[in-house]
Amino acid sequence: MPHTTRTALAAATVLGLVGLSTTACSSGPPAPTGTTAATTRAVTTSAPPSSPTTSSAPSPTTPTPSSTTTSSGPATPTSPAPTSRAGRATGSATVVRTLATGIDVPWGLARLPDGTVLVSARDSFRIYRLDVAASHLTRVGTVPGVVSNVAQQGEAGLLGIAVSPTFAHDRLVYAYYSTAGDNRIAAIPWDPTAPAGRQLGTPRVLVTGIPHNVHHNGGRLAFGPDGYLYATTGEAQQPAVAQDKGSLGGKILRMTTAGRPAPGNPFGTLVWSYGHRNVQGIAWDAAGRLWASEFGDHSEDELNLIRPGRNYGWPQTEGRTSRAGVTGPVAQWGPPEDSPSGIAIAQGSVWMAALRGQRLWRIPLDGTGTAAAPRDFLVGRYGRLRGVLTVGPDTLLVTTSNRDGRQSPGAGDDRILLVRVT
Repeated sequence: MPHTTRTALAAATVLGLVGLSTTACSSGPPAPTGTTAATTRAVTTSAPPSSPTTSSAPSPTTPTPSSTTTSSGPATPTSPAPTSRAGRATGSATVVRTLATGIDVPWGLARLPDGTVLVSARDSFRIYRLDVAASHLTRVGTVPGVVSNVAQQGEAGLLGIAVSPTFAHDRLVYAYYSTAGDNRIAAIPWDPTAPAGRQLGTPRVLVTGIPHNVHHNGGRLAFGPDGYLYATTGEAQQPAVAQDKGSLGGKILRMTTAGRPAPGNPFGTLVWSYGHRNVQGIAWDAAGRLWASEFGDHSEDELNLIRPGRNYGWPQTEGRTSRAGVTGPVAQWGPPEDSPSGIAIAQGSVWMAALRGQRLWRIPLDGTGTAAAPRDFLVGRYGRLRGVLTVGPDTLLVTTSNRDGRQSPGAGDDRILLVRVT
């Protein structure tokens, strides 16, 4: 049975809010359901495995940062993710049911216009389609040319996915994935009338040269409310590239559907913000503000409010800072209680999946800051949590990540949970 130890930290303030700090450890996750009691935490604010339960790659070269194909204007979103009001001080998270089990590290989540959800499996390079209402998972296809380093406890593989805002017209899925020499972003045609497992066409590579390493590959993809595609990248264990505006590493990128710099980008390149260590979560609130979760090094993980052209400090700073020219976080945690990956917005709050922290964080928002102290749920109950996706005003999908090489998986791992939140 998982256990948790808690240690109080001295009070500190970033944008006017302080909580308590914790550390946590857990064995393989059981499969409970129900509402968990929340606690206010130490947050300072400012070879493919078997199929999950349901039912020839090109040789990459080492490229330089580039993007290909012609530019296009922003797509008009056809099925925006739901958003809601400002967050209250308290809330709840109730696991309604398990939707799927036996998935090999579910990483990316993206909604289709019909309400079903695409799921990327990091180490098998597969994309699945999840019917949430029926709790039914079907295999769409496998992305070619992807490499994984799970044997090294690495973070490469098939990572983020996004659905074209004009999917009804173009039937395109976007994927962020690792090759032997870099990380890439590609548009992949999907034919849902083809046999299950063989519905993906040949990827059309849009962006190459995103730095790649065993760790810190970033990887989240999402279309913003402006119709442009955003991607998060890591500094690939080369901290200096985060400050190099000529590198695609350690950045949040913003691009057209053709992989070109979006109009209005602050440097005329793909770069939207820089100075990031390893961002794995992005989401927009009801006011259109972009939020991002970021892995710290040994002291502070972060929740940041992203603004174009801003420097978020890595590697010169980590966590709150008074350094000139650097934007500090809205909230921060110690890695033992967080190591944040995916985030989503629901009920006026950011919901953040924690890997090492093995919990789901709720950070109530109020404009550009927090409305109250962050609180955690599901602590240690399901192990490492990776992905979060809003599928209704009070409903999330949450994925586990217990087969990612960092701990021994439990029976049924990895799984997708349906969670109701307030």
